[in-house]
Amino acid sequence: MVVDDKSETWRGSVKSEWCDYNGHFNLAYYVVVFDYATDIFYEKLGIGENYLETEKCSWFTAEAHVCYLAEVFSSEEVYCISRIIGFDEKRLHYFHEMYRSEDGILVSTNELLALHVNLQSRKVLEVNNKVWNNLSSQYELDKVKDKPSQIGRKISLKT
Repeated sequence: MVVDDKSETWRGSVKSEWCDYNGHFNLAYYVVVFDYATDIFYEKLGIGENYLETEKCSWFTAEAHVCYLAEVFSSEEVYCISRIIGFDEKRLHYFHEMYRSEDGILVSTNELLALHVNLQSRKVLEVNNKVWNNLSSQYELDKVKDKPSQIGRKISLKT
């Protein structure tokens, strides 16, 4: 299964309980929304909960990086778009972009690296041909896009 290049992986309004004492969307809840987007993205790729049940394998996040680019407030609607940045036999590098629905402003990004894990042995395992083909098909759609500047960033101070 393939997600088209304009497909949203999550859409919803920021709940008031997701906001902090600064009056804006709290950093922890950005990650919650990105996790919801991951679940939907994985389902569309054929590697979600059903895959876990049938193959006894799943994907474990090994690394994640969030960039907060603009404020979001309670009741504002946001949506996520997800794409594959790269993959190999055991790893999936993907990226979420979160936009404010009202004006289309990019408000946050989330870059992740996941490992394909056999849930019985709890060890990293190569993907099967079906998963490989699904990832390959999606990657072909995603690789033609310009890579956002947030990909591969690191935290540092300019000195």
